[in-house]
Amino acid sequence: MTTPAKPTPANANLYARLFNDMKEPLKTAIEPDGGTPISYRELDAQAARYANYLTACGVKTGDRVAVQVEKSTAAVMLYLATVRAGAIFLPLNTAYTLNELDYFFGDAEPALIVCDPSKAEGIAKIAQPIGARVETLDSEGRGSLADGATKSADSFTTVQREGSDLAAILYTSGTTGRSKGAMLTHDNLASNSLSLVEIWHFTDKDVLIHALPIYHTHGLFVAINVCLFSGATMIFLKKLDTDRIIDLMPRSTVLMGVPTFYVRLLQNPRLTKEAASHMRLFISGSAPLLAETHREWSARTGHAVLERYGMTETNMSTSNPYDGDRVPGAVGFPLPGVTMRVTDPETGRELARDEIGMLEVKGPNVFKGYWRMPEKTKTEFREDGFFITGDLGKIDPRGYVHIIGRGKDLVISGGFNVYPKEIESEIDAIPGVVESAVIGVPHADFGEGVTAVVVPDKTAKLDEAAILHALDGRLAKFKLPKRVLFINELPRNTMGKVQKNILRDTYATLYTGAK
Repeated sequence: MTTPAKPTPANANLYARLFNDMKEPLKTAIEPDGGTPISYRELDAQAARYANYLTACGVKTGDRVAVQVEKSTAAVMLYLATVRAGAIFLPLNTAYTLNELDYFFGDAEPALIVCDPSKAEGIAKIAQPIGARVETLDSEGRGSLADGATKSADSFTTVQREGSDLAAILYTSGTTGRSKGAMLTHDNLASNSLSLVEIWHFTDKDVLIHALPIYHTHGLFVAINVCLFSGATMIFLKKLDTDRIIDLMPRSTVLMGVPTFYVRLLQNPRLTKEAASHMRLFISGSAPLLAETHREWSARTGHAVLERYGMTETNMSTSNPYDGDRVPGAVGFPLPGVTMRVTDPETGRELARDEIGMLEVKGPNVFKGYWRMPEKTKTEFREDGFFITGDLGKIDPRGYVHIIGRGKDLVISGGFNVYPKEIESEIDAIPGVVESAVIGVPHADFGEGVTAVVVPDKTAKLDEAAILHALDGRLAKFKLPKRVLFINELPRNTMGKVQKNILRDTYATLYTGAK
């Protein structure tokens, strides 16, 4: 039996929707692995303490709160408190360097930045020009922010928000230019989570193994919001640990992961049908799941992985069915209230079933636009309100959506979005480099391996190690190329555009057998 959708309360604030109707306040909301369980009532009280301290720090309605911290229950409380206080949550990948953070802070102009204590000194320097306050929070939930929250009151009146007000900004890079801040509203997040609760049959009996990071849509908005809306319990793991996940399966019901999770779990001999017998659902997203992995998982565990499709700008848009065929290589049907179509990338003309073109989506899940980029926002939407995803795909005769490729050369490695232009700009700045092209190449473990193809100056003495050394500290680790290859010139068409498809074909087997 599915959990019924909750009516929109008078206050459209996402927090009010999540907590105004706590059916079982003493039930465990979050169980830190090996730590003390936190009930829904305590989570609500902690969110109040953090919201009170945010207010004491000068955070006002509509202010941005930038957060670069390790995964912890305190980080969840900070997320909930930010939304509750009417501010805008801005999560940042923990791997981002100071060079990258400097741009995000300058663009978003947060009133408050929360970071790990070890990074406070460096972040304080780049935060000074915008006058942002800096507080700390470590992986154990300790720091100046936690200290301040502990001394605050455990009651707080949730700030009134309209459904169209911003709840979060998530930065997503582009193939040209700098990263863009996708503006997500309270309605975007609430409507999407409630749809997922319904179609994935989440109830308060569920126990989710949460091993995802919480600085992007998947681990933050999908996993956490779906559990809180349904009254489920989350077991919080710091990171992917296949032995620990298998240990937890007998008392859990759901696992959400990226394809890397399933590849790694299949490498563990302890994964059997018996080990997975108590689980009811395995969900995969953030990157394409190889059909081979899908079939191997079914044979090994007796469960068919449920693959879904989404992106930062749209949250989740499609899902394979809970009851029915979960087709390997397909991402299922549009969610309730969501419409998808395939169009000719040049003309915008809608294409027939099974024709490959540009995927476009419209619905309550679709973001409000890009932060401070009205012209860019305008170019990404059709006049009838459909958002142009940049992904190439098709809808088959049965209505299943298939992702064929990415029209903007996006690389998804280990579930993380990697945008070639950003890496190419850094490589091209290295002395001795004439030009470069960054591509994604099939990788059994990561889905795609970030690969750099470099044209060196004929007099330069460059090798792979030299390039990687030059990039170290300039880019997050997940963006660093797994291989750097050297060629005399990049392939180009008659218009002078680099033909990355030729490079991808040339190096298609580069990572065969890679781990």
